[in-house]
Amino acid sequence: MPDFNVAGKRVLITGGTGGIGGAFARAFADLAAPPADADARIRHEPLDVRDDTAVEALAARIDTLDVLIHCAGRASPSEYEPDIFADVLDVHLVGGLRLVNAFHPHLKASAGCVINIASMYSFFGSPMTPAYGAAKAGVVALTRSLALRFAADGIRVNAIAPGWIDTALTRAVRDNKAFFENTLSRIPIGRWAEPDEVAGAAVFLASPAARLITGITLPVDGGYSAA
Repeated sequence: MPDFNVAGKRVLITGGTGGIGGAFARAFADLAAPPADADARIRHEPLDVRDDTAVEALAARIDTLDVLIHCAGRASPSEYEPDIFADVLDVHLVGGLRLVNAFHPHLKASAGCVINIASMYSFFGSPMTPAYGAAKAGVVALTRSLALRFAADGIRVNAIAPGWIDTALTRAVRDNKAFFENTLSRIPIGRWAEPDEVAGAAVFLASPAARLITGITLPVDGGYSAA
């Protein structure tokens, strides 16, 4: 029988206080302990993924790690400005590389896995947020490259591409009635999703049931990318 058990796995989630990252944290914690005890299993620490020293210091403080999920992100209305463009790429893309480099020894020791967070903008143009779109397209390519690079170490690397999810990051576009209705008309399931609905994909990719899966980007989008 497929083994979907993730109990006992140590999971690091950047952006773990955000909508999707927080949903991931709750899902792994709930599956590792009775719901009443789950919150006690979640520990929060500040981290700037743009800071080499901070990332390396966190890796030095952590003894073991089974799952690394890079969910930290940002977007800006000023992404056509080169410095803002570079900063957004640093968070989403270069930050992911920093994390994998820093935690490579941990993941090699545990035969662990990396889960990156891509986006629908990995595949479609993003005229208002070009840096976000470029970064998320880069996440897909980086995921493939890391999967090949670290396969010999027993480390799997995959990505999840959420569709339109109701989070603080998407609140502004949800409030734009024309944009919201146009987007909604293209989603086959007929609604935006909640962050908790993405968490199952992360649990699956982290579980032994996905042991042959590496280098892929899994859309979790209600059919948006098929329309």
